[in-house]
Amino acid sequence: MTEDWDVVGYVISSDHRTVVLGRLAEGPATPTQIASDVDLAATHVSRALNSLRDRDLVELLVPEERRKGRVYGITSKGAETWDLIQAKDLAE
Repeated sequence: MTEDWDVVGYVISSDHRTVVLGRLAEGPATPTQIASDVDLAATHVSRALNSLRDRDLVELLVPEERRKGRVYGITSKGAETWDLIQAKDLAE
């Protein structure tokens, strides 16, 4: 992987994005599960998911039309980014 410091910097510039990406690195989850697991408000989780999705770091694993039970997972780019964040000890 080419180290993409722009993406790493984008993720670690927000504690919310960092913890949401880290949680999804453990496995797929719904926004409600993520909020519970990382002790964040659901609105913060949703905002973080949207911004991570815009950067192709996480993806929706169910049809876009579904409003309830939306499951998100980490993409390969997201996993590589998270691995780099962990390797360089950049997560708070």
